[in-house]
Amino acid sequence: MPEVAVRKGEPIDRALKRLKSKLESEGIMDEVRRLRAFETPTQRTKRKAKANAKRAKAKFRFNVS
Repeated sequence: MPEVAVRKGEPIDRALKRLKSKLESEGIMDEVRRLRAFETPTQRTKRKAKANAKRAKAKFRFNVS
């Protein structure tokens, strides 16, 4: 679980914003949203296809010579 240390004199809302961005970047919020409600087989297929496309795009982007 990611954690954020609140710096001295830092507003709480800024620390919350950093925490939210950390949660989003690690994919925790997507996982929570996915587990909150039933996911139909069609939705599951679309989600997995989208993740595979993103992975392939990143692989292509960083392995081009």
